[in-house]
Formats: sequence, structure tokens, C-alpha cells
Amino acid sequence: MTTRRSFLHKGILGVAATTLASIPSVYAEPFKLKSDKGKPDPFKLGIAGYSFINFNLDESLKMMKKVDVHYLCIKDFHVPYKSTAEEIAAFHAKLKENGVTGYAVGPIYTKTKQEIDDAFDYAKRVGVDLVVGIPLHADLGYVAQKTKEYNIRYAIHNHGPEDKLYPSAESIYNLIKNLDERVGICFDMGHNKRDGRDSVADFQKFSKRIFDMHLKNVTAATKDGSTCELGRGVIDIPAYVKMLRKINYTGSCSLEYEKDMKDPLAGIAESVGYFRGVCDGTR
Repeated sequence: MTTRRSFLHKGILGVAATTLASIPSVYAEPFKLKSDKGKPDPFKLGIAGYSFINFNLDESLKMMKKVDVHYLCIKDFHVPYKSTAEEIAAFHAKLKENGVTGYAVGPIYTKTKQEIDDAFDYAKRVGVDLVVGIPLHADLGYVAQKTKEYNIRYAIHNHGPEDKLYPSAESIYNLIKNLDERVGICFDMGHNKRDGRDSVADFQKFSKRIFDMHLKNVTAATKDGSTCELGRGVIDIPAYVKMLRKINYTGSCSLEYEKDMKDPLAGIAESVGYFRGVCDGTR
């Protein structure tokens, strides 16, 4: 029987081999997550840009290359809001050189309609079709209006029990269920669990409005729970992967690693390796 320990062992060995191998001059074919039938999984493994808050773009891309991850949710510390078209083009060129695609921007906190306007304008100029954001409840109708105007989706991020606006996926869904379907959820599975929720069940329940997710685990299903390596927490990751397949989730699973943020590579590598081990080994 395959166990969590064997998943972790397999994943760490795979990441170690990737890390220790020399990097070829021509970037290798991206790693494809495999299902239990050997076919590529429809969801994509990425990294949430906040994981790299203490690192510049070159350093961040170097870490992504070491763990062979190819999708990035873009934060403004790598592409400032006031970037010129030339600066944005140079950013994307650097991503392309490293085999990385920026698929969304955020999370972006907004407190005014002007800041919402700026967020959508930023996404359009950066060239993505998804904003991850945290708007005020009073501005949700305006957000929906902007999704129609720009034809850019907007995913609201939940932040756990401390968050008075959006503690869980359910709290978001109840506010947006009657809005334009381009308004959805960026599902933070760890914070959702810290709010005492079942993150596997909640993702399945609200999946039609989930556009993105932050892949993480936590030490406890309480406010005091802290983020940890993906295979060491209380969320059942194998059950989570099976659920993603069951509902045919096709979005990104972006690892948001918030432990050891000044020295995250070992934890990122362990988490990426564990996730790949689960994807390869589940039956």
C-alpha cells in the first residue's frame, strides 16, 4: 500500500535529482503532473508570487527552475503597477527565457473603486486574464461590472479566521453567487482549514466558482495553525488530488510557501516533490 511517507520519499528523491543535475542550456520539456492512469493531469502546478517576497525576479526564477515549476502568479514587487510597456515586455521575455508563464496578478487589496480600476488596468497591461483580489463587500457589484468591461476574471482570496471580510470559501461564495460568473474564488486551502472548514469538501462544493487556488498545508485546523511543508500538515493531500481529478479541475495549483520565507527553497522543493509524488502515486 502506498503511504504518505512513500509519497514524500519519492517526491524528495525526484526533486533532489532535478536540483543536483546540471541545468541544460536549452530548457527542458516542462514536468507534467500524471494521473493514476498515466495521463497528464488537467491542473497545473505553479507558485504564488508572494512566496518570493524577499527575492528579486532573477532569484525567484532560479528557484523555480531548480524545482521545475513553470507557472507564476505575479506580484507587484516583480512587476510594479506603474511599469511601462517596455518594462512589462522585458519581464515576460525573462520569464520566457526561464520557461515560466505568468498566468495571473495578485493578490491585490483594494479599498476604493479607483484602486479596483487600477487593478484591472494592471492585469490588462501585464497581459493576464485573472486578477486575484481582496475588495470591500460594498465594491463587489463594481468588481462584477469591471469583469464584464475588461472580460477579465476576478478571484477573491480567503485569509482565514482573522479575516473579517473573507475567512473561508463559503463566505466568498455566499456574497458572489448571484454576481457575474467571472467573479469567483482564489481558494486558499490552508486558511480555509484554519477557519475550521473541510478544504477537500469545500473545494468540491464551490468548484464552479474557483478560478485559482493556493496550495498549502497547515499544522492545525484552528486560528493558531501555521503553514508548513505540504506533506506535514493536517490537510489530506492525496484526497485533495483525487477530488481535483473527480471534478476535472483545470486551473492552477499554486504553491504558496510562507514558512522560512527568507530561506524557502528547501521547503518549496519538499512541497513540490511531495505533490508530484502524490500525483504519480495515487491509486
